[in-house]
Amino acid sequence: MNFYKNYNKSILLIVSIIVVIILVFIDLINGPVKINVFEELNNLFKNNLSNNYSSTIFFDIRLPRILTAIAAGLALSISGLLMQTLFRNPLAGPYVLGVSSGAGLGVAFMVLGFSAFGLSFIELMGSGGTILAACIGSGLFMALIFAVSLKVRDAMTLLITGMLLGSAASAIINVFQFAGSDQSLKLFVIWTMGSLGSTTWPQLVLMSIVVFIGVFISIFLAYHLNVWLLGDENAKASGVNVTRIRNLLLLSTTLLAGSVTAFCGPLAFVGIAAPHIARMISKTSDHRFLIPFSGIIGIAMLLTADILTQLPGSGFILPINSTTSLLGVPIVLWIVLKGKKMWL
Repeated sequence: MNFYKNYNKSILLIVSIIVVIILVFIDLINGPVKINVFEELNNLFKNNLSNNYSSTIFFDIRLPRILTAIAAGLALSISGLLMQTLFRNPLAGPYVLGVSSGAGLGVAFMVLGFSAFGLSFIELMGSGGTILAACIGSGLFMALIFAVSLKVRDAMTLLITGMLLGSAASAIINVFQFAGSDQSLKLFVIWTMGSLGSTTWPQLVLMSIVVFIGVFISIFLAYHLNVWLLGDENAKASGVNVTRIRNLLLLSTTLLAGSVTAFCGPLAFVGIAAPHIARMISKTSDHRFLIPFSGIIGIAMLLTADILTQLPGSGFILPINSTTSLLGVPIVLWIVLKGKKMWL
């Protein structure tokens, strides 16, 4: 029986990876300019990079955007899974519970707050400072939500608390917008719409390093999370250090959600929808499988959303946040309307 289950899981992983590869190829060729993907990849492997128009679009625009989608989809889906486990709440997610709002508040405080004093945060701190500000903001909101979850177990009450924190963050951001310069205000408004195409290669490397650390921590926690699902007392009886696991969960989620929000803006519903799709397909709650599988589902969701932003036959591009919402909202509605306790 175990062999049969492991065989099915292996098939699921292989099929999902093939789907991701197909989506990557579609996203590479998708756009108003036709590009020979195989020729450009061949030039890349042979280190024969040219400066023609198609190569510039491929290596400086499309490839960084797709790699950003992969990193962001992986990070948001795994952070959503960790939050749902941490709060034992099927509606938990970086966007829904206001963690992305906290990251946005951190970025707003630095970008708009500095400009109010005639300073440029980007020039002073650079990309690393943006990630730091977003992680501090998301970490603060994670800690607040977690403190509330210790007192309140009701899923809807916790959801409302996250919405209230998000509203509070929006109110403070409005104050910063009022005081900020026109240039910083424009940059911040564009950032709030979400974007996968604004990251440079150095920024992508930095974000990938932070995401890798967050994913590594989550993989390390996989077995302990399986035990934790049985309850704190059972986890302690099995030798699990509950306090340590909680702290590592908070750290991992903060790094994953904060780094992505810093460079891509608040991307809605990927974090809450991808883990549920992974559970629905795999029919398992084993985090040793769910963590990588949720990550692959998240990557597929964000690549699909990126493909949908490119309207066929026009040069008009939709904000990525709009397409992630269209993909994620039906999943969230299904969770709410299902009307019974989920696996948690």
